[in-house]
Parts: sequence; structure tokens; C-alpha cells
Amino acid sequence: MNDTVDKLVIFLAKRDGIDKLVKTFQYVSKLARWQVEASHPDVAQRFKQWEVASGLGRKAFRTGRFLTGFNALRRGPGSSPALKILAVLANAGEMVYFFFDHFLWLSRIGTLDAKLAGRMSFISAFGESFGYVFFIIADLIMIKEGVEAERRLLISSKEGDSEDAEESLRKMRADRVMRLMAVAANVADFIIALADIEPNPFCNHAVTLGVSGLVSAWAGWYRNWPS
Repeated sequence: MNDTVDKLVIFLAKRDGIDKLVKTFQYVSKLARWQVEASHPDVAQRFKQWEVASGLGRKAFRTGRFLTGFNALRRGPGSSPALKILAVLANAGEMVYFFFDHFLWLSRIGTLDAKLAGRMSFISAFGESFGYVFFIIADLIMIKEGVEAERRLLISSKEGDSEDAEESLRKMRADRVMRLMAVAANVADFIIALADIEPNPFCNHAVTLGVSGLVSAWAGWYRNWPS
């Protein structure tokens, strides 16, 4: 038990797990479409359909996801006043993102007026990017505090129980890697959100969006993969 197949089943049973898999499909198809667009437009159109279907599927999976941020604030927003403020701002932005993403999805599939899609996309992306800024700041603060705690532990471990210290160090380093993965994913998703808020040649280029999407998806794979 608990081999790679078992872990894959557990991973895909999570909502975040299936989201990261479909996100991989979405951005691989975007890059594939860009690659063959000039030489094989018919094939490019098929990749475009795959990309759109994946994007709409992800929005359906995220139904009710805005409650995650609310619950995070309700259960434990942070260990210090600064982190509590960052948590409120970050989760508020994420809640706006996921809430208005519902209306974007409904307008894209034709249930609501298609004219609403542009407005809903902007509001959702603005909330997303707003939240990511504060998530990134909070993670960087926690990484800095973790490095300082590790240094103190290394000094004290020379005088105490080295076995307990090794276990604590292992947990600290694992937490740091997870937070670095979170920063990478949030920076990548911030670039994608910026493409909706303020379209520009860099952020809206297929390669920029494709690579950013895959960085975010694969960082999520790492964070959600069963240990």
C-alpha cells in the first residue's frame, strides 16, 4: 500500500488535486496551440477547444471554493497581528476571486448574459491578484522567521538532544520548501491575473501564460501530493 498509484488516487480524490491535473491540461494545450498555430491551424483549433473545456471544467470544480478563505479566517487567521492582517487581506481577495468566478463560469457557458463575462473576469482577476500579493508577503515573512528559528536551533542543538533537533530541522526545511512552492505558484498566478486586469504583450503572450500556468499547476502538484 501507499505506492505511487495509491498516492495518485489519493491526490486525485482531493479537489485541489484534480484541479491541478486539469490545469496542466489547460496550459499544455495552450502551449501546444501556440506551437502549431501557424503550420496546422486545424490542429491548433482542437487544442484551443481542449484549453477552453479544461478552463470551464476547473471553474465548475471550484464551486463554493470561496468558503475556504472564510473558514481559514474563522479558524485561525495568523499567529501575530501582522500575519492576521495579511491573512484577512489575502483571504478577502481570494474570496472575491472565487465568488465572482462563479458568475464568470455561468456567463461563459451561456446561463447568464455573455456580456457579463468581461466584467466578471476583471473583478475576479482583481480579487485574485490582490489576494496573491498578501499571500506572497505572508509566506516570505514565514520563510524568514523559519530561517531564523533554524539558526537558533542549530546553535542550541550543539548543547542538547541532537535527535530531537534533527527532527525539528527536518520539519522546518519541509515547511520552507512548501512555502517556496506556494510563492512560486502565487507569483505565476499573479502574472496570469494581470493579463486579465491590464492586458500587455508580455503577460498575454501564449508562452508567458503557458509557462506560468504550468509553474502554478506543478507547484500545486508538489504541495498536494501525499507524503
